[in-house]
Amino acid sequence: MVIHSLPDSRTEPDGSAVIRVLSYNIRSMRDDREALARVIRACAPDLVFIQEAPRFFRWRKRAAWLARQTDLVVLSGGATAAGPLLLCSLRATVERTEDVLLPLTPGLHRRGFATAVVRFGRARMGLLCCHLSLNGDERYAQAGMALDRLAAMDVPHTIAAGDLNDRPTGRSFRLLAERLQDCWTAKPWGGEHTWTPALPERRIDAVFASQGIDVLGCGVPSGLPGISERDLRAATDHLPVLAALRVPASS
Repeated sequence: MVIHSLPDSRTEPDGSAVIRVLSYNIRSMRDDREALARVIRACAPDLVFIQEAPRFFRWRKRAAWLARQTDLVVLSGGATAAGPLLLCSLRATVERTEDVLLPLTPGLHRRGFATAVVRFGRARMGLLCCHLSLNGDERYAQAGMALDRLAAMDVPHTIAAGDLNDRPTGRSFRLLAERLQDCWTAKPWGGEHTWTPALPERRIDAVFASQGIDVLGCGVPSGLPGISERDLRAATDHLPVLAALRVPASS
């Protein structure tokens, strides 16, 4: 099946910006790196919210390789955020970045946020990339921390994306969706389910946008020109989520 493309990135006459946002769990680049790069390039994103970025030996070199292969640059995150990584296109003007390590629960994995404030033309926004806990109580607390962190950015618009390890009916997913737009629900496009080849009927990866951002489409880009099923399955054990958003100009 071939699906229609999303709107291309552009700056509107009123100063608003149409941007393409990709969220992708890449499993530490342990799979087919070339397939991974092809999928990201075909999505033509302005922002990539990556989970499970390389965190150990030569992790910066591997993150730089992925950015170079996809015509992007590293914005923030990686090992310093315990896995979340932000990439951006050269369209973005970067105001600030911050990597945030979350409280460590003994016996569980360290988690963190990669965050940034950027502008595309006159559209200014805060970004947060997350990979929430497998533990339900910790995951719920981290979802609340993500909302608090977004509020503390003090920006007109915000975008959060990541691997939530929770379904839309789960309390952590619902907590985020109560305060932000779940972009798939707002404007479904492409495929819905994101994980995994063995359990394909689950949507645990998502893009969220603050109220006021116009969601033009969001979903798994299966069938998008330039993306093959083989590459999607070879790249990692998750499927990517691609969204097109129109962000109003800031005053």
